[in-house]
Amino acid sequence: MACFSRCGKLMEIKENERLAVLDVLLTASKPELLDGDGDQTFRGLLYDYFAFGRSLEAARAKFASYVDLSPTQYLILIAIAHSTLDEPMGINQIATRLYLSGAFVTIEVNKLVSNGLIEKSTHPSDGRRVQLAVTDEGVKRLTRLAAFQRPINDALFGTLTRDEFKVLSQLLARLAAGGDQAVKLAEHIAATIDHDTLQDPAPAAKATARKAKNARR
Repeated sequence: MACFSRCGKLMEIKENERLAVLDVLLTASKPELLDGDGDQTFRGLLYDYFAFGRSLEAARAKFASYVDLSPTQYLILIAIAHSTLDEPMGINQIATRLYLSGAFVTIEVNKLVSNGLIEKSTHPSDGRRVQLAVTDEGVKRLTRLAAFQRPINDALFGTLTRDEFKVLSQLLARLAAGGDQAVKLAEHIAATIDHDTLQDPAPAAKATARKAKNARR
């Protein structure tokens, strides 16, 4: 019985030490991102997202090379092709939709113009603006590409129901919108903050994780 009691206390000490380590290693502090396992669910989400992201990047590279374009040029060409007469796309609209800089989009657009895949014209209601349209040759390439894309995209997202797809689309739009701000924050923190202040997670994060864990016991 005495041995059992000592072993129990030893296990409790080790568990407390493990939890203390997990507290220090928390990679998020928002309560919405933490649960009874600390940030383990959050980490799992990121691992899965990175894995799927690699598949998307690989598929995009295949799509682009299929029509002899770079991945960025392929995205720009498709974005222009799906614009409407009521909302024709210019440099700024493409940059906003694809989360790219205007300067970079300008360089890639000029390459597509040189290759005869898109053409520029003056915006009908604003002479200062340039609107872009896909040429007949560009449409031919995209038509050939679409037959290649369909089965691959169906496979990439084939496990989702229609409702799940709609929810995922909405969630990714929200995450993408905040992504640039998060990267700028990372750059600011890396350049200005005292690294010693980053050693301990926020007390609220530790309290939330511990409360969630206790609730599951």
